[in-house]
Amino acid sequence: MTKRDIPGSKTVRMEDNPSFRRPPDEPVVLRRAEHPISRRDIDHDALKVLNRLHRLGFTAYLCGGAVRDLMLGRTPKDFDIVTDARPGQIRKRFANAFLIGRRFRLAHVRFQGGKVIEVATFRKTPLPPADNGCENAVDSPESSESPASAEAPSSPGPPAAPDIYGTPREDAFRRDVTINALFYNIADFSVIDYVGGLEDIAGRRIRVIGDPGERFAEDPVRVWRVVRHAARIGFDIDEATALAIPGFRPLLTGCSGARLYEELNKDLKTAFPPVFDALRNWGLLRYVLGKAGEAYEADSALFARLRALLAVAAREAAAGRPFSLEEMHALLFQPWLEPRVTGAAGDVVAVLNEALMEAQTGATIPRTMRAGAVQILSIAAALHRALRTGRMRASLRNRAHFQPAARLCFLFEKSRLPEDGESFDRLFAEVRPSAPRPVRRRRRRKPGPKPPDGNTDP
Repeated sequence: MTKRDIPGSKTVRMEDNPSFRRPPDEPVVLRRAEHPISRRDIDHDALKVLNRLHRLGFTAYLCGGAVRDLMLGRTPKDFDIVTDARPGQIRKRFANAFLIGRRFRLAHVRFQGGKVIEVATFRKTPLPPADNGCENAVDSPESSESPASAEAPSSPGPPAAPDIYGTPREDAFRRDVTINALFYNIADFSVIDYVGGLEDIAGRRIRVIGDPGERFAEDPVRVWRVVRHAARIGFDIDEATALAIPGFRPLLTGCSGARLYEELNKDLKTAFPPVFDALRNWGLLRYVLGKAGEAYEADSALFARLRALLAVAAREAAAGRPFSLEEMHALLFQPWLEPRVTGAAGDVVAVLNEALMEAQTGATIPRTMRAGAVQILSIAAALHRALRTGRMRASLRNRAHFQPAARLCFLFEKSRLPEDGESFDRLFAEVRPSAPRPVRRRRRRKPGPKPPDGNTDP
């Protein structure tokens, strides 16, 4: 076997390092000196939870993407914990813990500033089918911890059946990809690998745990997650996993639109262009965005316009100025909707709503979200017409979505967002220096009731 490097660590020669030679069913364990993870890089509040669980006699591991990112020298976005403590035990021992979920209960340990450290109990695999939005889907950490099941505290009721709980090994094997199934043990600061994730990190590849066909058939959303993981961290997709994707991506149509909407929002919040490149290259956009996705896959120029908008949004998010989800949904459909708006005669809002309904998106965009995006695009279209004609309606400024629409209109016109001191008014004055100032229309007063004629005789 060739020499491979674990990023941030000393060179590891697989055939020479006894840590990688293990009996069947035994994990690979890297001691503290053999991996790059330092407690200094772990969130302070996550360390509090880990250490307290350990002091109370429970097994407590940092898990998932946090361990993967720390092994790669990246800053994790979230610090999730897995333990053998049951949800009720966690709530009893942490005054700031709240249980969420119905079928599979999780503990959210809350800290100042709105920070939440999620703590789950080791679970078994396989599990009975869960109602997580796909016909054949089974529970996985990514699916069961979605916002749909985790936003509000669960209603009081009997605890989940004890047979859902398992061992660390069982918990590792129920995860989606190998690089997300690593554990960091706070007891001895070691990294534990049951599924070959360390080798895949060294080989820079994304590999599904188990048979890809079986895992994709269980939960087709795993296809999306595999593509996303590879794009986000720049890894290749394992050959067997890649070969299975084309045959199983149509199963996304069997997943609930609400669940696909949640997955879409994960990508919109970061607006990371390589993820959308990968979704297009693997032919997934059509199953998520319907006819709009088909157009983006078929028309390179159209997708290039979308990608340019996403690149601006990604820069803003990296600078701590993220767009709202309404703005992101407006950006997502704007290149596809633009020809319809340009040629629209009459009510632009009605045209936009009709087009989005005809798109038949796989992701079900909630009515309020769709209405907000439509308002932003309709106002932006009115501002665009004002720049072309020199006639600006003052009433537009009173619309609730005027500011985001003005910002996006500036982006559409200049291919960038306004800087300090810039605004749509300044852009309008620059493009139409001789245009009259917007005039507010006076409302006509309705005539009052006619006075009586003064004759009161019957």
